[in-house]
Amino acid sequence: MAVTVRIPTTLRPLSGGDKLVEVPSGTLSDVIAALEAAHEGLADRLLDEDGALRKFVNIFVDDDDVRYLDGLDTVVSDGITVSIIPAVAGG
Repeated sequence: MAVTVRIPTTLRPLSGGDKLVEVPSGTLSDVIAALEAAHEGLADRLLDEDGALRKFVNIFVDDDDVRYLDGLDTVVSDGITVSIIPAVAGG
């Protein structure tokens, strides 16, 4: 099996328009690396220059925010859904 990653509308041009992308399981870092290998440019939108998760991007493993789990070291098992949610700000 694999991991399903939900791609938000704003990043779909980088995924060839795909809403869902399947990649091998592993840590969240492995998942992002697999996304980057399949769709160049996605990692730059998710990670900053130090390799940390960008502040304006929220990633959920199933329904849990990875910032409250193990961050990029969060284990993502087969069959799990990862959701990328861009932060929305306004005033």
